[in-house]
Amino acid sequence: MKRGPSRAVLGNIAVMALLAILAWLLLRLHLQEDWWVGAPLASHWRWAAGSLAAYAAVCALLGWRGRRRDDTARASGQAPLLLVWASQTGFARQLCERSAEVLRAAGMPVRVRGLHQVDAAVLQQTSRALLIASTTGEGDPPDHTLPFLRRVMPQDLALPQLHYGVLALGDRSYGHYCAFGRQLDAWLRQHGAHPLFDTVEVDNADPAALRHWQQLLGQLGGNATELPDWAPAQYQPWQLHARRQENPGSPSAATWRVSLVPVDGVLPAWQAGDVAEIGPQHSPADVDAWLATHARDGAVVVEGQSLRAWLARSHLPVLPDAVPADDAALVAALKPLPHREYSIASMPAEGQVLLLLRRLLRPDGTPGLGSGWLCDHAALGGRIDLRFRSNPNFHAPAPGAPLILIGNGTGIAGLRAHLRARVERGAGRNWLLFGERTAAHDFYFNDDLQRWQRDGVIERLDTVFSRDGGEHRYVQDRLRAQRDTLRHWVRDGATILVCGSLQGMAPAVDAVIEQALGREGKEALIVAGRYRRDVY
Repeated sequence: MKRGPSRAVLGNIAVMALLAILAWLLLRLHLQEDWWVGAPLASHWRWAAGSLAAYAAVCALLGWRGRRRDDTARASGQAPLLLVWASQTGFARQLCERSAEVLRAAGMPVRVRGLHQVDAAVLQQTSRALLIASTTGEGDPPDHTLPFLRRVMPQDLALPQLHYGVLALGDRSYGHYCAFGRQLDAWLRQHGAHPLFDTVEVDNADPAALRHWQQLLGQLGGNATELPDWAPAQYQPWQLHARRQENPGSPSAATWRVSLVPVDGVLPAWQAGDVAEIGPQHSPADVDAWLATHARDGAVVVEGQSLRAWLARSHLPVLPDAVPADDAALVAALKPLPHREYSIASMPAEGQVLLLLRRLLRPDGTPGLGSGWLCDHAALGGRIDLRFRSNPNFHAPAPGAPLILIGNGTGIAGLRAHLRARVERGAGRNWLLFGERTAAHDFYFNDDLQRWQRDGVIERLDTVFSRDGGEHRYVQDRLRAQRDTLRHWVRDGATILVCGSLQGMAPAVDAVIEQALGREGKEALIVAGRYRRDVY
């Protein structure tokens, strides 16, 4: 991309122009006939020649300095900006790669690294860096960042040359919002680095915050006006094909299996471990109640769809002052409902997107937004808004490598997709550890798992049901009892995938893995991509 002259060059040109005008005026004065009479004196000629020589020297000096500055600018421009991601589910990495594309399009060279690939030397040799950092769970860093936290952050580094920006990803529904991004920002400041701008915090992929980040990228790239907008991914129309409760009579919350098919019959591709993002809606009763309260006609068509349809997909304004009288103005002021994410339990060859979800209840007993929509309010055969999000941090290893799958509750959904993919690829060395409440009611996908075990796809199947008694109560207890087997599988090159509850199961399983392999052994697996988690 063509770039204009730098400010330093423009300044030098202006100074040279002023000197040229001054030299011309002085020359005219000294070469006149002794100001008002007579011929030019020899001293005047000498003075004029000296003035021109001095002007030439100044011009040469400015030109040399300008060239030096321009060369320095070009050299520093060739030093790539460092883009760093810290990601648990793959979203931060995806944003990092998109940011790199924006900067490259603006003519800037960039380097993209995971935070686990960044050490003290890299930071000390970098002049500009952007960090895109997710917070997982209740303020925790992503798993792969442990080497940086343990080996780099304790060091007493001096980073006065580093100018940086942070994009912190989080979810305000958790207690420690954007905690890891804030931690990185504070640590960089403490070690003398200089923020390019205030940390940009993103609540649940908020489009407005991401648009602000893109604007800052454009400013760094020097050409913000020509950069295309990041358009949010558009939902595709799917159909609610089937749903049923999987655990009637269970002491656990109601769990539902939901089957979705594309309206146009064209099934897109996805990988085991990817996520379905659902655009939820309010129940028809809630929308009708709002319309009645505000005396509005839900059948009025605004921008191609009814007011009722707009309201169903949006936050319903509560305060009367927030409800414009004009329908078009009301629609313009509506804010869309946040999406809900679910692990996909099926593979494209099965012809459907299969989800497994618990119906969550609010304190007043009403169902939650996403689960209420899918389990209660959406009509069979009705439209479901869906889009896919790639989740590379939870993709499978090569089929020749052993695979250990550990999960509880609805976490079996993501593990079931991996097992189905292994069936399709003929990968037979798989070990599944699964825990729930009761075998009679909560053994989800039991028929599939038992069949795959008989067919040799599942080499080991360990199940634990906490309400049924037995030697082990939780999945982490069974794993602890099998530590020797765990070490054996890991020595054989196994990858560990953990899917399910962040509270209880995931940290307990993590502790057992560290006990079995040691802290360094566990971190080596994380860095190698052989210990991956999708926990919520």
